[in-house]
Amino acid sequence: MELNQGMHLLDPLSPDLIHESTREGFGKALLELGNINKNVVVLTADLAESVRAHYFAKKYPERFFQCGVAEQNMACVSSGLAYEGKIPFMTSFGIFSPGRNWEQIRTAICYGEANVKIVSSHTGVTVGEDGATHQALEDIAIMRSLPKMRIFVPCDYEQTKKAVFEAAKIEGPVYIRCGREKMPVFTTEKTPFEPGKISVYKDGDDVTIFACGSMVHESLLAADILEREGISAAVLNVYDLVEIDQSCIEKYAKKCSLFVTVEEHQIKGGLGSAICEVASEIQPVRVKRIGMRMEFGETGRGLELLKHFGLCFENIVRTVKEELKRK
Repeated sequence: MELNQGMHLLDPLSPDLIHESTREGFGKALLELGNINKNVVVLTADLAESVRAHYFAKKYPERFFQCGVAEQNMACVSSGLAYEGKIPFMTSFGIFSPGRNWEQIRTAICYGEANVKIVSSHTGVTVGEDGATHQALEDIAIMRSLPKMRIFVPCDYEQTKKAVFEAAKIEGPVYIRCGREKMPVFTTEKTPFEPGKISVYKDGDDVTIFACGSMVHESLLAADILEREGISAAVLNVYDLVEIDQSCIEKYAKKCSLFVTVEEHQIKGGLGSAICEVASEIQPVRVKRIGMRMEFGETGRGLELLKHFGLCFENIVRTVKEELKRK
């Protein structure tokens, strides 16, 4: 499989890839960012180690705020710190933030464009054994509905670190979606992360696969199998879900007759919806969405749940082949 050399990717098929979580990338990036920007402060809701904010708390205790189990209050405190010139990173599990404090994020943060960064860990079904009640599957949808909010969904550990640094540069609210499960790290320090852009990791002519988060690696695995079966699949990483790269979508809509979107999120309101909204206005194309089909998760191991719900390369391959036969 020929990857886009300009993306400086590691071989996604290599058994030697290290595995690390995106929440770990967030925690390590905070440490580096805290050293170079003294206005960075961190808040969490009694979950410092789980969301990997404990690294920052240990090194910079004077800039760390433990808000207790009170995400609503944490959002309001964060907005106050932002209005005083700080750059707050508030963090919790996705099911609690933005799950519980959406109204405070809307009114206290977005309405005044407070410079707050909201980072959620434990999103998607890969939360695993914590069960359906703790698997945030609607967070992108509710955050996409908010004016002024920017959303980054990084695909691995390295890209999460870049997302944290880019978020700090943006004046205004930013949401970053992270996960608990350790996943293959296939991007590198040289891999571009450009807000407002879509990264083409592999080019193709028959089908375009748009993916975000943990599903980018699965999509590359699927593209390799499809290629060996004579199907040319492009794989595009969509990590900025608000400032969608319309020119890129238009280019591939003219090039391929089929779009497939893949996300560890409900199919309504997330990546699939975002691509449909853009394509329908500029260059209509048939879109098949892969994701949670408006259902709740289950209890189980994270990687097993991905396969159970069809969030895996095998189902991407099957779906592409079925949809191409419908042409």
